[in-house]
Amino acid sequence: MHSVRNNDNKCKEDKASRFKPGNDFYPKDGDGNYIYHHTDLCATWEALEACKDAGLVKSLGVSNFNRRQLELLLNKPGLRHKPVSNQVECHPYFTQPKLLEFCRQHNIVIVGYCPLGSSRDASWVNVKCPPLLEDELLVSIGKKYNKSSAQVALRFNVQRGVVVIPKSFSPERIKHNFHIFDFSLTEEEMKAIEALNKNIRFVELLMWSDHPEYPFHDEY
Repeated sequence: MHSVRNNDNKCKEDKASRFKPGNDFYPKDGDGNYIYHHTDLCATWEALEACKDAGLVKSLGVSNFNRRQLELLLNKPGLRHKPVSNQVECHPYFTQPKLLEFCRQHNIVIVGYCPLGSSRDASWVNVKCPPLLEDELLVSIGKKYNKSSAQVALRFNVQRGVVVIPKSFSPERIKHNFHIFDFSLTEEEMKAIEALNKNIRFVELLMWSDHPEYPFHDEY
């Protein structure tokens, strides 16, 4: 996306490339390349604001937005509704401290996906990042509280104000993931887990790295 503003802080040009409209969810050309489509991000947000004004949705949020993309919306002339949430990858190996602080300053809640790491499917996951739940620190802290490394990882994010959305199809594991509110991590333990940060994503979405609005080229 390229955004140009005049002295009145109005968007003169704001074109974002999405996927070409049609029946294909991720359309490709004859050479197997993804087909992108130029849209206006500010105009898209205004359409979502109209949905909220009409009572069709309760809140508006975004996903995988970096700071620059969030600022584009926050600085939009005539903004009526700010994003209330930003869904991004967030876990002890990718703690997102700068983005988390920026969102806190603007009352945007971080919703952390992959809070337990991810599968080891090399077709879409960065397997260079070691399995999160096997981390020795998380395992040792879990033993102290009679919890699993997964529960410690979830508690870490919840305790720092991040909403966690662990995925599971197992009823027992879903119940297990809820049992994180009967213990608290100490300040020293929180700092130790924060120090595990490797700034490595499990989900890089490299298949779309040529997208003009690929968000992960920026630092945060």
